[in-house]
Amino acid sequence: MSFNHLARQVRDPALPHGHRVARLRSCVQLYRPIGFRATLSLLGAKAGPYATDERALLRALAVLEGSREAWHGELRAFDRTRRLAKARGARQPRRAERNPYRDRWWSGAPREGALHALAFLCERGGIPAAGDDPVAADLLRCVSACLASGGALAPEERLLPADCVRSLVERRNSGREDDWTARLRTLDLLRAARHVEVATAHA
Repeated sequence: MSFNHLARQVRDPALPHGHRVARLRSCVQLYRPIGFRATLSLLGAKAGPYATDERALLRALAVLEGSREAWHGELRAFDRTRRLAKARGARQPRRAERNPYRDRWWSGAPREGALHALAFLCERGGIPAAGDDPVAADLLRCVSACLASGGALAPEERLLPADCVRSLVERRNSGREDDWTARLRTLDLLRAARHVEVATAHA
């Protein structure tokens, strides 16, 4: 089913409330910019107890739709920019260019979404411990500072998120991690590092 079809069912007062909540979760399956569980958590934080309250359910849907609409606006703007760049001979986007097709954030309120995702991951143990991994240690220091300051980092820390992303992408692409647990750990760290990047970029 399409997002819009599911959203209409969320709004349908003739359907049982539990059915409508399930349809909201299906909407989140289709649009989950900060991950499925973190997106649901943010909707609950912004809208209230949507699983039991009719008005909170409608608020949650409105919040999700607002972010999705902002994302579509970002896609259109990116497409316009790419058309102009291609006309000048730049056939491929630069790797550093923010690409809403490739990179995901909470459109409309990226810093708020990133900070919520980081807090959610910390509460659920979704960021692996550093152990003897210096990249993970740097990242965890950034996460703590980011959450404590609402996204700002001290001058000496501002380059760390990009350095962490670069190192983790290289690790992911190297093919050296033949242990599935190690690969998952790298992906978890990379997800957190990208949230830190978004939070600090919009602080």
